[in-house]
Amino acid sequence: MFWKKPPTTNHPATLLVGLGNPGREYSGNRHNVGFMAIDRIATDYRFKAPKKTFGGELAEGMIGDAKIFLLKPLTYMNLSGECLGKAARFYKIPLDKIIVIHDELDLPLGKLRVKKGGGNGGHNGLKSIDAHMGKDYWRMRFGIEHPGDKERVTGHVLSDFSRTEHKIIEPILSEISHHIALLLQGDEAGFMNRLCLTSNESRNTNHESRD
Repeated sequence: MFWKKPPTTNHPATLLVGLGNPGREYSGNRHNVGFMAIDRIATDYRFKAPKKTFGGELAEGMIGDAKIFLLKPLTYMNLSGECLGKAARFYKIPLDKIIVIHDELDLPLGKLRVKKGGGNGGHNGLKSIDAHMGKDYWRMRFGIEHPGDKERVTGHVLSDFSRTEHKIIEPILSEISHHIALLLQGDEAGFMNRLCLTSNESRNTNHESRD
């Protein structure tokens, strides 16, 4: 949909990483929204079929004039850093060229935040990445909303989005893909401005019909 014939480039590659758990039983989980975002980008920009390597699925492609590696660790969430670390070291990708997309309990459903560095907020995937890579990589936090009780967190993140929730997140996943070039170019403000509009519209439209 957004693909153009890739030009030659000498720009450094970027590693886009989506966090999730492998297996069909987890594919629709809130915890797997990072995988969902990577899959959408791979489809929209017609990336090569992924190959299994470094303990994950890795696909190569171009977005504009930027060389991109898309990575989905298949090590389960709490070992994500092992896979990411191997890929980053092999391709010599610095931390400021790594963007990790992950679910975030402390944001409303469909709300996004982009930040370089910071804490892990108790997220096991980020804990693992911090331990293997340090903290100075980019994080795209995708809100899945807190269930309101810490005893319900595990069940919440490992349960599927409802049909109504899908109506909220699908336009946002599409817009992440559509505007990801802005983020790759270093225009975090431009990227967030476009995504905030979509996020607010999507959540407002579906607010009264939430399951």
